[in-house]
Amino acid sequence: MLSLALIRRGIIRRRFSFGERGDIDGRRRKGWKKTKRVKMSKKAKVNELRFYRLKAKKKMTSPNPEVRIRYKLGKAKRKEEWLIEKLRKFEVPKAPAETYDPESLTEEERHYLKRTGEKKKNYVPVGRRGVFGGVVLNMHLHWKKHETVKVSCKPCKPGQVYEYAEELARLSKGIVIEIKAHNTIIFYRGKNYVQPKVMSPPDTLSKNKALEKYRYEQSLEHTSQFIEKLEKELEEYLKHLARYKKAKEGTPKDSVI
Repeated sequence: MLSLALIRRGIIRRRFSFGERGDIDGRRRKGWKKTKRVKMSKKAKVNELRFYRLKAKKKMTSPNPEVRIRYKLGKAKRKEEWLIEKLRKFEVPKAPAETYDPESLTEEERHYLKRTGEKKKNYVPVGRRGVFGGVVLNMHLHWKKHETVKVSCKPCKPGQVYEYAEELARLSKGIVIEIKAHNTIIFYRGKNYVQPKVMSPPDTLSKNKALEKYRYEQSLEHTSQFIEKLEKELEEYLKHLARYKKAKEGTPKDSVI
């Protein structure tokens, strides 16, 4: 009874009001126009693609070198932006660094471990995929029977081996004994080594994703080099054009007899 009295007074709004609510919505929707999405036919799509291809072909075969260079430059820059967006998907958030006390080794111990690591044949390869979960897993598997393990980085850019050494030391909690020949790292597992339950860290890429990332990185590197080359070509052409105009303006006009 109380609720009915409150509804009549307008204090509580009715849940199902067929007149008032509908009128308000109707007033709001009077000015609206429904826009129908026109679906393109297959023939229209083909014609549109043909138009853009012809437009691109005209620019590619233009007699003006500036038009050709600018078209290639724009296309390469669009590709570069697309590759950067693709590579952002492979960024793995790093796990918070665990506090651990690295063991201090004497010079004698380091020399002994270095000689031991050089003599033994067990090694872990780091190829074009770079550092991923499988590399750390293989290091822990080698440390079951051996104190040291060699990590061979091939192919490796100049200075990249130091980045690999730092990253692997963080992920495996091993100690870097020596970096030799610019592509080989000797790791020591530590005196108090305990094999972790999860040997492949969660903040690393899988084998397939690491390969995919490498391909995108290679493509981005080549595209960046191509953009630099085109920018130099355009700069040289504009300089040549400015020189030609200056020479043309400097030449005296032939007097008409």
